[in-house]
Amino acid sequence: MTQQKISATYMRGGTSKGVFFNLADLPEAAQTPGAARDALLLRVIGSPDPYQKHTDGMGGATSSTSKVVIIAPSTSPEHDVDYLFGQVSIDQPFIDWSGNCGNLSAAVGPFAVANGLLDAARVPENGTAEVRIWQANIHKTIVAQVPMADGEVQESGDFMLDGVAFPAAEIPVAFIDPAAGDGAIFPTGNRVDTLDVAGVGSLEATLINAGIPTVFINAAALGYTGTELQDDINPSAEALTTLECIRAQGALAMGLIATLDEAAQRQHTPKVAFVAPPASYTASSGKAISADDVDLLVRAVSMGKLHHAMMGTAAVAIGAAAAIVGTLVNQAAGGGEREAVTFGHPSGTLQVGATARQVNDRWQIEQAVMSRSARVLMEGVVRVPTL
Repeated sequence: MTQQKISATYMRGGTSKGVFFNLADLPEAAQTPGAARDALLLRVIGSPDPYQKHTDGMGGATSSTSKVVIIAPSTSPEHDVDYLFGQVSIDQPFIDWSGNCGNLSAAVGPFAVANGLLDAARVPENGTAEVRIWQANIHKTIVAQVPMADGEVQESGDFMLDGVAFPAAEIPVAFIDPAAGDGAIFPTGNRVDTLDVAGVGSLEATLINAGIPTVFINAAALGYTGTELQDDINPSAEALTTLECIRAQGALAMGLIATLDEAAQRQHTPKVAFVAPPASYTASSGKAISADDVDLLVRAVSMGKLHHAMMGTAAVAIGAAAAIVGTLVNQAAGGGEREAVTFGHPSGTLQVGATARQVNDRWQIEQAVMSRSARVLMEGVVRVPTL
């Protein structure tokens, strides 16, 4: 069996990492959506892996590290590049293309600049290159401010991001009009709904489409405090099953699936998260987080496991929900109007800004902004056995 060589870049973006491809570098059969593309990218990552280790691929066997990205020059004059994201299942043979990765969004701008996908006139020798990104999964605009030094992307710096071990250069990322679809932030029309979940009971929930469809519930309703870390949730099959049942019921209520059975094939969206008022805890790194450091606590599940930090798109949902009075997120943060929120997650804290306004009885979020960082880990070719 021969192996084909495909140009690729292995990048960290925020608290995630993935394999990045220029669309033109993919084999012709994989340049369009379909079975050939999915089969190739699954093999790149090393999925499906019944051992859940990704030993024979580039994946890291977690939701944060089993990701692929395809970048191409944009066909839209308002954007520089088109960005397509795939969340690769670890032990099942499918890639979920239904949503975005907010963390890897921070790496798209640097990749585009480094690979010459921007008009050279718009890339300064020093300063900041603004990269206008079309998020092809959800049809939304992202604007990244990429720092430049001596004509190259500046990757080193002193910006620390909780969930990442080393400092790097700060990259502000703005998610423009992050509500999904036609702008209906609340697909049910309500800021708080009641979900009847089999085996759990009735739960209050905020169902929001901003950044990524997300189901928010109160931590206390499940007997949690909001200070939980991965080891408090992930070893418990019962806890994960309960959270998945809530996620599936939320997906049904949001109109993302027609039957509960469909949730298993839509693992990337929606996310499910539980919120709580501020409390002190020790982050997974050993860092002490004081209740005075945060406005609220949030823990989120991604691809069936509690996330080690916070998904970038879920952070957008948190910022949007916090800005709208009456949601469970807003209530956990103490209520009232706000344009930014700092929340505690398993690895530390994160601030996200969002401004909400009501137009003709519908809520709108103009943009949500947060700072991330990104770095090239390896570049060259990835070898894939001929399929």
